Amino acid sequence: MEKHQELLIALRKVIRAIGLHSKQLNKTSGLTSPQLLIMLEIDKASGINSSQVAKIVNLSPATVTNILDRLENKALVSRVRDTKDKRKVGLYLTESGKAILVKAPQALQEHFIDNFANLAEWEQSQLLSSVERLADMMNANEIDAAPLLELNAMSASSITNTNPDKKVIS
Repeated sequence: MEKHQELLIALRKVIRAIGLHSKQLNKTSGLTSPQLLIMLEIDKASGINSSQVAKIVNLSPATVTNILDRLENKALVSRVRDTKDKRKVGLYLTESGKAILVKAPQALQEHFIDNFANLAEWEQSQLLSSVERLADMMNANEIDAAPLLELNAMSASSITNTNPDKKVIS
C-alpha cells in the first residue's frame, strides 16, 4: 500500500472515531459535543454570561446563543436576568441539565487532550506541525473551526454566520 493510501486510511479512522463518539454522546445524553462543552462551562461557573462561554469554548457568540436557545428549549439551561443590571444575563443549569451532565460521557476532545498532554513536547510539536500541513494540503486553512471533535450534519438553521465559506458548529 502506498503512503498516501495509508494516510487517507488513518484520516478516515479519525473521522469515523469522531462520528461514532458523536453518535454515542447523542444517544446517551441527547446532546452534541458543543452543547456538552457549553453545559460543562456553565456548571463550572454558574451565572456565567454567554460571551464569556463563547470565549472559553472558542465559538462565536452567535453560535453560542444558538446552542443556548436549543438547550433552553430542552429545559437544560436557564437564562436569568440580573435584578440590578437588566443588561446582564446569567446562565444556569436546570435540575434536568445537571442530571444529564452527570450521566454524559466525557467529551472526546477531553480524552484526546489527556492523551496529547502525556506526549513529549517534541512529539506534540511534530503532530501539530504535521496536522497543520495536512489541513493546508486539503485547502482547509480558511475553514472556521473550534477545538471541538464532532461531526455535525449542518442544516440551514444551524448555520449562524453569513460567510458561506465558514462553517459553524452547533
